[in-house]
Amino acid sequence: MLSIQGLNQYYGASHTLRDVELSVDSERIFCLMGRNGVGKTTLLNTLLGLLPARSGEITFEGESVFKLPTEDRVTRGIAYVPQGRMIFPDLSVVENLRLALAGRKDRDAQIPEQVYEFFPVLAEMADRRGGDLSGGQQQQLAIGRALVLQPRILILDEPCEGIQPNIVQLIGDVIQRLRSEQEISVLLVEQKLPFARAVADDFAIMDRGKIVAGGAMDQLSEALAAEYLTV
Repeated sequence: MLSIQGLNQYYGASHTLRDVELSVDSERIFCLMGRNGVGKTTLLNTLLGLLPARSGEITFEGESVFKLPTEDRVTRGIAYVPQGRMIFPDLSVVENLRLALAGRKDRDAQIPEQVYEFFPVLAEMADRRGGDLSGGQQQQLAIGRALVLQPRILILDEPCEGIQPNIVQLIGDVIQRLRSEQEISVLLVEQKLPFARAVADDFAIMDRGKIVAGGAMDQLSEALAAEYLTV
């Protein structure tokens, strides 16, 4: 599905990603973990083409996307929910969702009904301004907007940050339903270890710009967690 090989990225003279190797299989939920500042968000932004990579390869469904601009990666089926949600606060819920339609090849498409099925609050508050929503509601809007693209893989950066427990549970349920019902793969960056263990099939741990461990989620030992994840 998604494969990253030997990826290197720099900020000026700072070598931020170091020969990163990572693969997300079809219909799997993959969790990228690590302490703050180790390069996780940089990796996601490089994967989307928002940051330039110095070297390496990124393939998606068997084809290289390494040199493609961000919009072409999106139309091929890669959707991204960044940390901080990045919704448009002055636009209504439905206007935020409709904006995502521009990223689809079928420009005349409508908002998929599944978005409202997964997140009923978006239908209830369709005319409410995005900036007037609670943090949990804004996160649902951000994920819903990504799902409008009908992606093949959904990338989520810290979706549970600052969210109340019942919405965290809802997001976890939706992630698992996307995999089982929609056949969508998920690449998740998450700091909350219990959440990651509950929803993810596979994991990788990043430290100082490198992948230092990975495997099936049941192989994430307490020793690894203590060495690389605890603050």
